[in-house]
Amino acid sequence: MAVVTWPARKAAAEAGDAQGVVIDLDLTDLGLGARKVSAVVVLYKDHSLATLRFAQSRSVPYLSISSGVFEIAPEVASVMNAPGAAAVVLGYEWLVGATTVPALDLARRFARVHEIRIGVLVDEEDGGGPTVAADFDYLNHFMPAALTRKSGTWQWREDNDAKAVFSAIDGTEIDATGFSSIDVVGLATSTGAHSVEFNLGNGISSSRRKGEAFSTEIIIEMNGLDLSGQALRTRHAVVHPGGAAPLTGMGIALLLERLIGLDGKPPVAPGLYFPWQILDASRYLAHLAHEGGQIMELPLL
Repeated sequence: MAVVTWPARKAAAEAGDAQGVVIDLDLTDLGLGARKVSAVVVLYKDHSLATLRFAQSRSVPYLSISSGVFEIAPEVASVMNAPGAAAVVLGYEWLVGATTVPALDLARRFARVHEIRIGVLVDEEDGGGPTVAADFDYLNHFMPAALTRKSGTWQWREDNDAKAVFSAIDGTEIDATGFSSIDVVGLATSTGAHSVEFNLGNGISSSRRKGEAFSTEIIIEMNGLDLSGQALRTRHAVVHPGGAAPLTGMGIALLLERLIGLDGKPPVAPGLYFPWQILDASRYLAHLAHEGGQIMELPLL
């Protein structure tokens, strides 16, 4: 039988009132027995969806952050077959809400959003561990084309059409490739934008280029009509000096707090949700600032 690794035991001890437990996906109770569970969070891909079935059987919220947009059908079908069982969150937006929550807050300046372009810069030193790498290899293998909304139609960009360039915070041009983030679907359907694309680049972050530690950068460009009907273009960056992991962890923590009602409000009702549908934007942005992150207004190019 597998053993709980030292990092899991160490994390549980540091968290307090926690346990490191081996999960057995072949068992209906995941090997948890009678342990009380308030919610299930899947940080890496569970191809069996045993964790989702377990959450539904216990009527507790379920949050998955590692699926690809091309493979949501099994999760959607599970909710459709048991719509009243649990709140299920498709949390595989980039960094679990770090793109959509700020973007939708910025979109309030617009009466009509025509286009949204997302450019994400992942620093070469911010790659995560081997399991993160395995998840990305899996996604890149099965999802070589990038789901994009262009001029009102859904398209898959591939080969040369998937190549893109965006400017980092310091103005450096970043070679990027289209990525099928579910952010594209969420932003397009929530804003009505006719064109939405998501591009992912890897290199040196703006902070490291000036001699500081690496950071994560999410560039959000929008154009449309402002509240008075005049043309409006904006360009902002979501930045966190700790890289991708702190933003991901913050999104998960805030979602769990909201899902099970730890914020003093009633728990989220059963259903199928994007993170931004249940996260309070003002609360999210306040936590972002508290943890050293920020939303920067950038000059138009």
